[in-house]
Amino acid sequence: MRNDRFFLGIFLLLASVIVLFLMVPLGKLFISTGLLSITRTLVEPEVAESIGLTLRTALWAVLFVAVTGIPLAYLIARYSFRGKSLLEALLDIPVMVPHTAAGIALLVAFNDGYVGRVLSALGLEMIDTTTGIMAAMMFLSAPFLINGAKEGFKKVDVRYEKIARTLGAGPMRTFFSVSLPNARGEIINGALMMWSRALGEFGAVVIIAYHPMVAPVLIYDRFNNYGLSYSAPVAAAMILVSVILFLTVRLVNNRYGR
Repeated sequence: MRNDRFFLGIFLLLASVIVLFLMVPLGKLFISTGLLSITRTLVEPEVAESIGLTLRTALWAVLFVAVTGIPLAYLIARYSFRGKSLLEALLDIPVMVPHTAAGIALLVAFNDGYVGRVLSALGLEMIDTTTGIMAAMMFLSAPFLINGAKEGFKKVDVRYEKIARTLGAGPMRTFFSVSLPNARGEIINGALMMWSRALGEFGAVVIIAYHPMVAPVLIYDRFNNYGLSYSAPVAAAMILVSVILFLTVRLVNNRYGR
């Protein structure tokens, strides 16, 4: 019993250190800024527009990756093929790439040469556009959704899919009626992680699109030009909006997603 208490005490102490490390800066930011200042900042046209732009582009990035990445995740989870391990490793690389380097890579790939001309012909420009912002967000955060969906599909018992097929359901109907619903919880959690990561993207975005300003760029711009007192309320406002939306979706998913 004494060993159990000692074990529990050590783990509680260590856990409290990391919890305090993560929570104290946020708490201090909100306390020092003040609710009134945060509220006033939220209604500033520039701030409201910047936060709205950040939320919209992050959401569009998630939706695009959901449409393209969930099928990829299903293929990886359900099929064995040559080069599968290499593909999985490659999909994780964007998470490890320095963000400014990712922005440079996106510019080289999509703004110059043949690909850039094709995108321009389609009306898709990268420099200082929402398209470029969305591309930067997707590149660095897509692995969270893809990996979440992949793990979700791996947890779905293959026997359920086989039963659906023996009852006459085709592969597409089986996917949408059996596989996708049973992996929904992990997919939503992966989408939330991707969305959260996209909201905070700065390094790649600032390389591609300083304007229009998403919230992280606006915070940097105000800090660089006016100092901490002018940028802290914007940071607190963005964090507050993000946390409220994140917790709302997470709670709904935890309650109804299983």
